[in-house]
Amino acid sequence: MLARFFLAALLAGILAGVVVTPVQHLKTTPLILAAETYEGGGAAHDHAAFVPGLVSAAHAHGGGEHAEGGTAGRIGGTLLANVVIGAAFSLLLLAASLLVDRPLTAANGAIWGLAGFAVLTLAPALGLPPELPAMPAADLAARQAWWLATVAMAAGGLWLLVFRRGGLAILGGLAPLALPHLVGAPHPDDIASPVPATLAAEFAVASLFVSALFWTAAGALLGLGLDRARRGSAVAA
Repeated sequence: MLARFFLAALLAGILAGVVVTPVQHLKTTPLILAAETYEGGGAAHDHAAFVPGLVSAAHAHGGGEHAEGGTAGRIGGTLLANVVIGAAFSLLLLAASLLVDRPLTAANGAIWGLAGFAVLTLAPALGLPPELPAMPAADLAARQAWWLATVAMAAGGLWLLVFRRGGLAILGGLAPLALPHLVGAPHPDDIASPVPATLAAEFAVASLFVSALFWTAAGALLGLGLDRARRGSAVAA
């Protein structure tokens, strides 16, 4: 049964990565390309837009970035990254379902996916919104530490709110959700940016939309796969 579940999770994640890649290419890639024009110098360089809970494919470019091969390379790199990330998303959802001993099915798979989005993307994005190249940022280690703490607290808070009852459980669930934001995420001393605020805001919204779609697709596809795995095991028994 576990082997069937593992295989279902991998397949669901891969399919979710394939589904979300064209959406990501249409919604976020043009904004990243627009932000690249605000970076200094014309030399080739590597970077990745920082999107909490959704790792964007790195964009390496030089003078021929708009050539046909460059576009194909971007799409291929994004697709490869997304199938790996999708598999990780599905395995995380499967692990969470087994850990709390609550079945993930076709009926509630999308809800599980949205819960994953809330914990790993939305909660940290409230303090560290998705950022474009050329935007100022605090120390990477400090941001990673805050992100990890926020995710851990969001997961614990959501578990208390969903699976426990009573006033203490509600209070205990809300407190860890709020604490990281009361402390505050790390930000640079100088927040001046060459990237227009409207472009940064549009990218943040688009990135969160793509991430929500990614998590929902992974959860829904995983639910379908797990239901099929259960039926297969019942028939084999």
